[in-house]
Amino acid sequence: MNKKILIFIGILIGVALTSTLFLIFKPKGTVVDYNEASVEKKVLYWVAPMDPNYRRNKPGKSPMGMDLIPVYEESNALSDAGIGTITIAPELINNLGVRTDKVIKKPMISNLKTVGYIAFDEDLMVHIHPRVQGWVEKLFVRSEGETVSQGQPLYQIYSPELVNAQEEYLLALNRNNQRLVNAAQQKLRALQVPKTTIVSIKRTRKVNQYLTFYAPQSGIVQSLNIRQGHHVKPGTEIMSIGAIDKVWVEVEIFEKQLPWIQLGAAAEMQVGFLPGRKWLGSVDFIYPTLDSKTRTAKVRLKFPNQDLSLKPNMYATISIESIFDRESLFVPKEAVIRTGDQDRVVLALGQGRFKSIEVVSGMQNQNAIEIISGLDEGEEVVVSAQFLIDSESSKTSDFKRMQSQQEQSDPSSNTAIVDGIINTIDVDSRIINISRGPIEKWSRPAATMDFILPENIDIHLLKPAETIRFKFEAGEEFIILELIEKSAPTDLKQQHNHMHQQ
Repeated sequence: MNKKILIFIGILIGVALTSTLFLIFKPKGTVVDYNEASVEKKVLYWVAPMDPNYRRNKPGKSPMGMDLIPVYEESNALSDAGIGTITIAPELINNLGVRTDKVIKKPMISNLKTVGYIAFDEDLMVHIHPRVQGWVEKLFVRSEGETVSQGQPLYQIYSPELVNAQEEYLLALNRNNQRLVNAAQQKLRALQVPKTTIVSIKRTRKVNQYLTFYAPQSGIVQSLNIRQGHHVKPGTEIMSIGAIDKVWVEVEIFEKQLPWIQLGAAAEMQVGFLPGRKWLGSVDFIYPTLDSKTRTAKVRLKFPNQDLSLKPNMYATISIESIFDRESLFVPKEAVIRTGDQDRVVLALGQGRFKSIEVVSGMQNQNAIEIISGLDEGEEVVVSAQFLIDSESSKTSDFKRMQSQQEQSDPSSNTAIVDGIINTIDVDSRIINISRGPIEKWSRPAATMDFILPENIDIHLLKPAETIRFKFEAGEEFIILELIEKSAPTDLKQQHNHMHQQ
């Protein structure tokens, strides 16, 4: 038992000795306090709870009548960062999954994805019409979609007008009148009689009752509007032939994507018919109007098709790439918070500090948004968990913004008219302590405050215990602007109770 008592006494002596050595050799400025919450902090200044820009060197009241709160030394960096700045502990940053990315400056690149259908290149489309009346004796093309080659027979026709034109040509040949011969040949050419047929008439000196017409180019029969035996006349479209060594693809893009589309921009196409294969083309034409219902614009692309593997009406997936020469500031798309009235980003200030700021955004592509103003190159913005941080930051920054707008639009927002009872008057400093009534326009309760009386108002007209009605301005100081009414001194206690009841 005695042994245990000796051990206990030894421990007490060791603790006492350690404390004594610490007090002797402690670092300069160390505050010995085992309660961390009670460590002394240096107060830098006092601020209004609702307006951190309102600063005083000592305790007092804010323009709203609220008690000023102290700002300590360790929070100075946070205050210097501006209204709306918040600090998050490192472990909480990790728990929230906060990620940041830098604001970069680079050329604007867009890769628009859309779909469309392959169509004939209408610049290479040929429409075949007869220039005489007659009857189709034979039709060598039987259906739409047939592939024809240049010089291939298309149809054979009987036309009295063509027969008469041939007879006029033979008559001119027989008379050996070169002038008449030339005129008759020109008429046959105007009626689209093939050159080989004209040579045959001259050689055989015979009139052909039926004339055959041939394909002017290779391609696919896009439309066929006649059948064998049909009567035709000028204006009748017999058929149309479209070449497919080049094809068009018409796509629709949204109105907001129009700035990204430029003539000649590179385009890439894929079709399900040939998976894995790609065709390279370009933007050929941008239609000048928008669809009034879908609010989309039509864009025409042109692609080569030398092996004729692409067929009209095939479904195609298109990717259009545009690159602008000018460089712009960009942030990741997910970093921008869109509220309808404004766009915001959460700025990472370092050392766990964040602040929500307003930005003006511009064009956007699949991954990034252009920032016109509000950010500088190299700054860091939050790209995940930014909504939580923005909500906390906006509590003060949005209030300040609304307060500033109100003050700008209403110059009298910092003045008020109120009743009060004079408590004390300091003639030398011209400071009057007044127990004022409630201020409805600011939703402030009654309070006792110091007011400054300017030189243009005679301070000797006022006496303690008087009830006055006055107009004052809340700013750096509370200044009485005008004495509206005053009454004789009455019972102070009764007046105080009456004002607080109001």
